[in-house]
Amino acid sequence: MTEFLVRNLRRPLFSTLNSRISASRYLSSGKESAREYIEKTTAPFQVFDRKAKRMQRDRAASRVLDSREVDYLKDEVARRVADRLLDIKRRYRTVVEIGSGCGHFAKAVDEDMMDKLVMCEMSQVSLNRDVSDQQYDVDVERRVMDEEFPEFPDESLDAVVSSLSMHWVNDLPGMMIQIRKALVSDGVFIGAMFGGDSLFELRTSLQLADIERDGGIAARVSPLTDTRDMGGLMSRAGLTLSTIDVDSIVVNYPSMLHLICDLNAMGEGNAVVQRLPFIKRDTLLAASAIYKEIHGNEDGSIPATFQVIYMIGWKPDPSQPKPLPRGSGQTSLGELFDTTSHKL
Repeated sequence: MTEFLVRNLRRPLFSTLNSRISASRYLSSGKESAREYIEKTTAPFQVFDRKAKRMQRDRAASRVLDSREVDYLKDEVARRVADRLLDIKRRYRTVVEIGSGCGHFAKAVDEDMMDKLVMCEMSQVSLNRDVSDQQYDVDVERRVMDEEFPEFPDESLDAVVSSLSMHWVNDLPGMMIQIRKALVSDGVFIGAMFGGDSLFELRTSLQLADIERDGGIAARVSPLTDTRDMGGLMSRAGLTLSTIDVDSIVVNYPSMLHLICDLNAMGEGNAVVQRLPFIKRDTLLAASAIYKEIHGNEDGSIPATFQVIYMIGWKPDPSQPKPLPRGSGQTSLGELFDTTSHKL
């Protein structure tokens, strides 16, 4: 027992000494400081397997006909993002889309909104799926770029949009900070991503089936951002005048298996690092029965809820409106609404 305690007490000391020795080596090399080395080698916590996600998108887009049949969801959200850009009474020369996919946003814009759209997507197969078949109202440029690490010069972009891609990003604050740096003063960022209540029917059905069949819960559906966290995320990224709203889109499917097939055809399969490589047939069939029993419609179909979080943020600029200091008001609300004011 004493030997076990001594051995475990020594571990923190040895790890500290090793880190100091390692740091001193980098200090003595003269190339970079220990702090610079630690900051360079420390990466954000990896929730999603980005390589697996790129492969999923490549595989989905390579099946062109099946992929186009499931464009309905991303096309609809892209149209709603375009409506928000249209609400801004400006016409942009160039708009950059981060995580463009197969060009859903490009189909929703016209020459009254912009001259050129730059589509950035990490999957080259997705990016070029419609390169020869689709005609757009604006000039389109395609770039292969990982949306988690956008590479643009500082203060070079007037507007950046992202439609249904950010929910697969590991370092979401870092991505948005890079976007803010790339925007010019008073430039706008408009984004849309799946929220935490998306596919709650599928999530609960799979969890109940896992508990029943295997006695535990597996990571079948990826974690998603909560709506309440988005305001802090926008502020942390340095964006001001932020606006966040939530919308829900409910799609009916014949069964849970049809829903899963459509998600795979969209390239939206599970890409969590700790995901299981397969799901047993009896667990899948049990989840399908639970889904229909708990959430099923009267006509035998099953609903799938997609919660979409829309966000708008601006890069700070002196011309933007700012709140007045506290206590500077000159008119009471009682006088404004022609009622008797009372002191609390």
